[in-house]
Amino acid sequence: MASFNKVILMGNLTRDPELRYTPSGTAVAAFGIATNRRWKDQDGNQKEEVTYIDISAFGKQAEVIGQYFQKGKGIHIEGRLKFDQWDDKNTGQKRSKLSVVLDRFEFIGGSQGDGVAPAPQQSAPPPSEPADGPPVDAPGDDDVPF
Repeated sequence: MASFNKVILMGNLTRDPELRYTPSGTAVAAFGIATNRRWKDQDGNQKEEVTYIDISAFGKQAEVIGQYFQKGKGIHIEGRLKFDQWDDKNTGQKRSKLSVVLDRFEFIGGSQGDGVAPAPQQSAPPPSEPADGPPVDAPGDDDVPF
């Protein structure tokens, strides 16, 4: 039987990322995000539901998240659901938790200087323009109608 496990979320970090390293040197970042859902009920009253999700990131992505993100920052993630089960050491009861393992992420919002990484700089002009400037038939500043 075929299966598919993909999660796409966008929200704000609920706490600063906790960056650790495994004994083999792999970076692991643990953080949480909150997603909001807003709607109006039958009486027209505004309602809001907040869902809190624990996220784990590994490798270079974990290091980048640990460096550039902090509580309150927006993030867009793609990942997969992971279900963990264990016995509580104190009570002996079975415990479980559903979380997301991050595959990729994007910075959301913010500007330079507020802890968000700057956009990558282009090292070459886009392919539509020659390396020495705009196309020859491009209108000059004096051709602009305003």
